[in-house]
Amino acid sequence: MRLLKVLSIPLLILLTAIAYWFMTYEPSGSVLLLIFAIAMGLMIWVLEPTFNDVGPTAPVDADWHERNG
Repeated sequence: MRLLKVLSIPLLILLTAIAYWFMTYEPSGSVLLLIFAIAMGLMIWVLEPTFNDVGPTAPVDADWHERNG
């Protein structure tokens, strides 16, 4: 279920590209939507392992203060 939820945006964009192609037969808009679906899928594939991360992304130094530099 989680995979379907994560991939729903790229799949909906892909379905929109297919529907757009069959309704208009216009290649430039269809290819643009296809490339956008691939880009969204790639972005989700790269960022999905970080979805559950919480907290700071770097170690926090308790002794550091910006005025003490």
